[in-house]
Formats: sequence, C-alpha cells, structure tokens
Amino acid sequence: MDVKSFIKAARLRTLPLSISGIIIGSYLGVDYLNSISQSTPRLIIWMTPIFWLAILTTIGFQVLSNFANDYGDGLKGSDKNRKGEARMVSSGAITPNQMKSAMIITAIITLVIALLLIYVSFARENFGYSLLFFGLGVLSIVAAIKYTVGNSPYGYSGFGDVFVFLFFGLLSVLGSYFLYTKHLNFEILLPAISVGLLSTAVLNLNNLRDMEEDKRNNKNTLVVRLGIEKSKRYHYFLIFGALLAALTYVFLDFKTIYQLLFLVAFVPLLKNVKTVSQNKIPADLDSELKKVALSTFLYALLLGIGQTLVF
Repeated sequence: MDVKSFIKAARLRTLPLSISGIIIGSYLGVDYLNSISQSTPRLIIWMTPIFWLAILTTIGFQVLSNFANDYGDGLKGSDKNRKGEARMVSSGAITPNQMKSAMIITAIITLVIALLLIYVSFARENFGYSLLFFGLGVLSIVAAIKYTVGNSPYGYSGFGDVFVFLFFGLLSVLGSYFLYTKHLNFEILLPAISVGLLSTAVLNLNNLRDMEEDKRNNKNTLVVRLGIEKSKRYHYFLIFGALLAALTYVFLDFKTIYQLLFLVAFVPLLKNVKTVSQNKIPADLDSELKKVALSTFLYALLLGIGQTLVF
C-alpha cells in the first residue's frame, strides 16, 4: 500500500473548504458566549477543545467522502478520462479492496472523534442533544459514502448540490454554533446559507469542467441536466446569493466597519464570475476550483474575525 497514493486520494486541497463552516460557526458561538459572560479573560476560539474536535471530525468526513468518491467513480469507470487530477482507483495506484479498507478505517476513526466531541460539548447533561448529534454523525458517514457508491448514488442523479449545501453549509455552521451555545437563532442561518452556496459553487465548477465526461458515463449532475448556459447562470446565483446572505447578516446588527472585512474574499469570487461567463473551454475551469475554495475559507476567517471585533 503506497502512502503517497492515499494522501493523493484524500485530496488535501479540499480540506480548507470543508472546515469553512466550522470556522464561522465556532467564531460566532464563542463570540456569543463572550457577549453574555462577565468573566475575564475572554474565550479564544483556538483554545477551545470543541473547535479542534469539530475540525478533526469534519476533516474525517471530508477524507471519507473523497475516498468514497474515488472508490465509487473508479468502479463505475467515471474517472478514466477526467480533466483534473488523477484518481487512485481508476489509475490502479490503489485497488478497490484497499480503498474500501481505508474507508472503513477512516469512518471508525471519525466516529470515535465525533463521540469525543459530543461528550466534551454535552457531557452527561443533555442526552437528547448527544443522541441527535450522534445520529447526524452517522448520517454524515452514510451521505459521504452514498455520494458515488452503490446502485443509486445521488451524485449521479443531480442531488450532489443539495448534499453539499446541507452538509457543508447548514449542518456545518449551525451544528458547530450549537455545540457552543446549545441554542440557535434565525440570524445564524444567513452565514450558514452563504457558506453552503459558496461550497456548492465549487461543486458546480467541478461539474462544469467535467460535463462532457460525465455525460458519457451517465453521471447526471445538475450541470448535465441544465446545460452549460443555465449552469453558468446558476453559478452567478450561488456567488451573488452568498454575498447577499452575508451582507444581510452583518447589517442586521451592524456596529463597526470591521464587520465588512469579509468583502475582501469576494474580490476573487467576483473575478471568478467574470471568468466563468467568458469561458469557452470547460477544462480551463480547473484552476478556478482552488480559487473559489480558498476564497470561501478566507471569507469564513474574515467574517469570524470581523464579528469578533464587535465586542
């Protein structure tokens, strides 16, 4: 078993995007606790065990999803002529059985970390919450695997966008915020929506790049269903929708110009919209994936920092 091949299959470049929702939810959760506490010193996000356990859990789910995607597409032959980086199962660097074993090990390790996160967050006081988050952890594992694995993978039926929006956006932000505060409010839904839309934009770019290959392999992504032009308009909606949700969240309780720091992250995102609108060769969109993913990560950091400076 070649360790380097498994590192490639883990697709480390996808990790910053996957933890963006955790960063925002944790920042906002810690800021809420600081705002209602009279004690000093204030809580710092980097020093809370909940933050690091949530990060590790999310990374585990992302790596599992990447392994499952590599495994499922490899078995179905969907990666033979892909435009992006090579996949390990389809290239023969990792056998299907080896990848299956890696998926099982990753799922077990991730579930153990998730259980530790649940214990640290709720201890023995909130059994109902503990049960709920354990169920969400199991659901995340199932969803990560079923994306491309099995007889009816939803990634082949145009539902991948829904999965990304729900798990990378809503569940990531709302879930991490709840781990700190033990409650939710309407306003937190807005940054959750913005992260979900930006994460979906990364998937949409990926599917735009791979549309012709996906068509040949009967992989009916939303791009295949909509076609290039409608998918481009859908992409504009995702970027500008994320911007609108973020601005609405900030202006609901605007106190300082620092809260608009996140707009820096939208500079490359707006450039991406222009690039997509002018694109004629789908393969050229490969470099845009990294741009949007890192911009989403930057957005999460800047929004969190900006809100921290309110208090």
